Amino acid sequence: MDFGIVLQTDPPASQVVGLMRRAERNGFRYGWTFDSAVLWQEPFVIYSQILEHTTKLHVGPMVTNPGTRTWEVTASTFATLNDMFGNRTVCGIGRGDSAMRVAGRKPNTLARLGEAIDVIRDLAEGREAEVDGNPIRLPWVKDGKLPMWMAAYGPKALALAGQKADGFILQLADPFLTEWMVKAVRQAAADAGRDPAEVTICVAAPAYVGDDLAHAREQCRWFGGMVGNHVADLVARYGEHSGMVPDELTEYIKNRHGYDYSHHGRTDNPDTDFVPDEIVDRFCILGPAEAHIEKLRHLRDLGVDQFALYDMHDNREGTIDAYGAEVIPALRADAPE
Repeated sequence: MDFGIVLQTDPPASQVVGLMRRAERNGFRYGWTFDSAVLWQEPFVIYSQILEHTTKLHVGPMVTNPGTRTWEVTASTFATLNDMFGNRTVCGIGRGDSAMRVAGRKPNTLARLGEAIDVIRDLAEGREAEVDGNPIRLPWVKDGKLPMWMAAYGPKALALAGQKADGFILQLADPFLTEWMVKAVRQAAADAGRDPAEVTICVAAPAYVGDDLAHAREQCRWFGGMVGNHVADLVARYGEHSGMVPDELTEYIKNRHGYDYSHHGRTDNPDTDFVPDEIVDRFCILGPAEAHIEKLRHLRDLGVDQFALYDMHDNREGTIDAYGAEVIPALRADAPE
């Protein structure tokens, strides 16, 4: 199992770079950031510094979207980073939540997202692609490589991920829901004539290492609010108890009332009172290192290839170091040859 770290690009950028360097020293292989131009600093500028100050870390957004940048600009940015530092980038992409809604726009359609995945990958890897009816190519790209990983929850999005994406990002660490969604993605890949095993599975969720479970829950409760935005979209589309989406995912948002994106992904988010302890425990990984190891082994057995750790709480350095000292070595020591 690979490990990634997920950060917001709050100023100062030097602190983001420092945490990414710390993560690499502790055995993390991926460095991810949020991508929302209004709420945080521009991640692609910071990626150049992360790549400059690390040697093997792969970096990318978790997640960008097809609407806030033109597709050729997104592709050219990734391709430039790859040309400068080797092929060490990965593009996490989705319909767009905070980046679109903060600017007064709706998330992109799945049709637009699917088209963007193909176009951005082709351009970044040096192939010709059609943008707004015009065939274009980045003539300077040589030996470019850009894996496209798609974030998804609902059945149509899961199907699209299986059909087109190189990787699937699931933003929660609940084993029951992970099993259900991984099966959906792999089935869609098989139906599309792809090898399901070639789709990388990435689970992303907050992790907090420590013995004070009540404190850890309060530090990570924001995540249930963030996921609730996507769940609310699913309920609006499919209805309650539709059978299209598991009730285990949708039931907890009944008491949700609005959402203020100025607190998005932050421990002081006032819009997360509706998130019960049970959801925090299911969606996140909390407790002593042994609890993390146990849950991650379960997720690995369900087919998860990477755990990306949201490190937005009051113990960022301590959690990175605990993973490096105890969790990552344990998962790698008992990995099959």
